Amino acid sequence: MFVSNEERAPPLATATAAPQINKQSLFPWCTFSMDAFQGILKFFFNQKTVIGYSFMALLTLGSERLFSLVAFKCPCSTENLVYGLVFLFAPAWVLLILGFFLNSKFWRLFTGCCVNPRKILAKGHSCRFAYVLGQIALSSLVAPTMWLSVALLNGTFYECAMSGTKSSRLLGLICKGKPQECWDELHKVSCGKTSMTPADNEEVKLSLQAQSQILGWFIICSASFFSLLTTCCARCRSKVSYLQLNFWKTYAQKEKEQLENTFLEYANKLSERNVKCFFEKKRPDVFPMPTFAAWEAASRLHSFHQNQQHYSTLHRVVEDGLDLGPEDDETTMVLVGTAHSV
Repeated sequence: MFVSNEERAPPLATATAAPQINKQSLFPWCTFSMDAFQGILKFFFNQKTVIGYSFMALLTLGSERLFSLVAFKCPCSTENLVYGLVFLFAPAWVLLILGFFLNSKFWRLFTGCCVNPRKILAKGHSCRFAYVLGQIALSSLVAPTMWLSVALLNGTFYECAMSGTKSSRLLGLICKGKPQECWDELHKVSCGKTSMTPADNEEVKLSLQAQSQILGWFIICSASFFSLLTTCCARCRSKVSYLQLNFWKTYAQKEKEQLENTFLEYANKLSERNVKCFFEKKRPDVFPMPTFAAWEAASRLHSFHQNQQHYSTLHRVVEDGLDLGPEDDETTMVLVGTAHSV
């Protein structure tokens, strides 16, 4: 029995379509992984200040251990005091200078101040400069404080420095109840080369290390309390709400990103135009750029006023022009930098 071609092949209209495959049903872990990854990124972005300080603390701890093991060698002589204090305070001083150097607000405050002193000593607001400089100093003191705390908790630098003291008062405190050799050979304690018994030598070393650790914890507790106190004072004096401060922080971050991208874009366009006109020997077209006054106005420290609600100096310049009203200066001392500490 033969089957015709018409009976063997079904009509095109009656052919069933291939079933659609749902990729999400086959790979549900892909969507879950992307959502989890975005959640992790958002968490790290929201906690970037805490993560930054934690990374700084770990870096400080590693640097201190490296200094102690590789570079630091207590001379066990009359130079102990100077040698130990240099290793204790010199890195802290360098970190303080770097803190000022890497602070963008510091350069915004000082750029052009010699040419125009009114930028930092505005009429009727002579304390504004000291207030803003104090904020910059507090943020720059974080790294030096961490270094001092870690170095004192370790106790190596302090032990070497105090073993070289010549103060009779300090000697009496350290060598109280110890033999006369402690007074005469205290500078040899770190090396264990004194005439005292090993037990007395170890006891003096442990006493010096205990004093160092007490000072280290005192600095940590004092810095934590002072940080909380200053933050509470700044928030109590804030003239904007908590949610608006959060919005202010988000806006400032986005504006900074947009500004950096626009700088790069306009710099590329301007350099490309100039190089092209140089080689082609023709006059350049007009290139839109802000005026000198606009650059100067947008570079000022930001001030906030409740009636205007400008979230940055650039925001104010775009909406109100280049004139800085006196009412803006009144709230600068209270709110400058507040959004960045949310």
